[in-house]
Amino acid sequence: MDGSKGSNTWDQQFDVIVVGSGAGGMTAALCASGEGLSAVVLEKQGVYGGTTAVSGGGIWIPCNDDIPGHGGSDSYEEALTYVKLLTEGEVPLPRIEAYLRNAPEMVRHLAKKFGVIFRGVKRYPDYYPDKPGGKDGYRSMEPVEFNAALLGDEFQRMRPAFAGTQVMGRMSMNQVQAHTLFTKGKGWIGVIIKMLLRYWLDLPWRFKTKRDRQLTLGQALVAQLRHSLLKQNIPLWLNSGMESLIEENGRVVGVVVKQNGKTLRLQAKRGVVLASGGFENNQAMREQYLPKPTQAHWTGAPRINDGDGIRAGLALGAKLGFMDLVWGSPTVHVPGAASQTTLFVERCAPGCLIVNKKGQRFVNEAAAYPDVVTAMYQDDKKGNGTVPAWFVFDGEFRKKYPAGLFLPSQMQPDSALPKDWLDKVYYRADSLEALAAKIGVDAQGLVASAAKMGDYARTGKDPEFGKGDTAIDRYYSDPTVSPNPCLGPVAKAPFYAIALYPGEIGTKGGLWADERARVQREDGSVIPGLYAIGNCSAAVMGKTYAGAGSTLGPAMTFGYIAARDLATAPLAAANA
Repeated sequence: MDGSKGSNTWDQQFDVIVVGSGAGGMTAALCASGEGLSAVVLEKQGVYGGTTAVSGGGIWIPCNDDIPGHGGSDSYEEALTYVKLLTEGEVPLPRIEAYLRNAPEMVRHLAKKFGVIFRGVKRYPDYYPDKPGGKDGYRSMEPVEFNAALLGDEFQRMRPAFAGTQVMGRMSMNQVQAHTLFTKGKGWIGVIIKMLLRYWLDLPWRFKTKRDRQLTLGQALVAQLRHSLLKQNIPLWLNSGMESLIEENGRVVGVVVKQNGKTLRLQAKRGVVLASGGFENNQAMREQYLPKPTQAHWTGAPRINDGDGIRAGLALGAKLGFMDLVWGSPTVHVPGAASQTTLFVERCAPGCLIVNKKGQRFVNEAAAYPDVVTAMYQDDKKGNGTVPAWFVFDGEFRKKYPAGLFLPSQMQPDSALPKDWLDKVYYRADSLEALAAKIGVDAQGLVASAAKMGDYARTGKDPEFGKGDTAIDRYYSDPTVSPNPCLGPVAKAPFYAIALYPGEIGTKGGLWADERARVQREDGSVIPGLYAIGNCSAAVMGKTYAGAGSTLGPAMTFGYIAARDLATAPLAAANA
């Protein structure tokens, strides 16, 4: 590998070099510092925070300390049963065990040592709560709110949130508030009024920026971690992309970095932690590894992750795993947006269908978002024309609920949308037959599917796919609708359709790492000095998604594990 055979000349030296400034990378650097090691975080972009900054910021932490206070219970044995069942033996047991044992400890450590605070979300269910060991709430946690002013000038260098995660594209909301607003839960009007007053009356801050001072979700997580890095004097270098790993005598001893056009050689006296994300923006890697068809522009993640860490490890003989998997989520195209918009919650509401080209349903619309994408590919392989699929809903749905592209029509009517979107970005017609003609879907099939949904709405039972049967289905449903808050007729004109693509919030495949986050070769041996966490490592969740926060929870936990392992790692040779 270019730069892998080096001399003893270094531009700078650190104990630990972390590649990537998302939650996993910053956690690794912080925890390494807490072990008395010097660390640097390298970020190839001109802003820090990676995919974490635009995420919900949640972490999935079984047995977290908030569970008893919320009236729940959990045990290591239950969590292990659940994850083992979901991963179906494809993830080594020691790695699962390391995650489950260290995750609550990581949360405690960050809070006590660095003031990075999470709180449990009582009502957020696991994604498969009906499975053995699954829970109807408690295990997901979210970062507490953070005052952006505490970051000073560094706030402007943090990756902004996606507009879709904020009220009116500006005002921050946490997970509990988002749930209250979408489901119009108790006090939802008061929540909106408080948000509006807090945002618009913050006049000194309004003169500085449109961005909200009160940070929530992934913004709050990144801000807390960055603030802690600043307090610990841990450098974070922007515009500093890793060109290659430096290996000597079979051990990784540093990295070659391109910083603002200048090439630097940095020594890692203890080791390198790759936290550089997946490969969702690399079309060539998508074509090589992912199910077809696949397009980088379908992604719901920022267009920043090109598989740099994965390819660097592969060049040193690293084993890869789960390269055909993604953290799937159906996405819709919004003109002018840097990435497509994910449909996380809208699918749970009553009055909608997801259909293929035959006009037939093929999945529980409210299913966990990875399952929807998996079903899209499975149905497409049968020749049913499911990539793209179609998200179809009626005028009642349009009035009450958001739909990826737009807010409910009572807040954002069709007349307020760009005129050139109609019948290009979204489709509208006065009958299902006319809508089917516009989108190229079988009209008889669509009408029949809508009729069945009307019957299911009356009985409260979906015998085909079980929409609304589980707590996670109902989490973002409409509690005012009965007998099933996820089921409603698709019968009130006008009718709408939006193309739905098999996107993702990140890829799952990457370097095979052990229970200590050390990268392994094909023969099972460890590459000394090289660690991988987050989406550049093969996911500890395998092909599943245990609950909200199953990406960031493991990334941060294995960052914590890697830091502790690095503290006991031997120093690189003096002449390295």
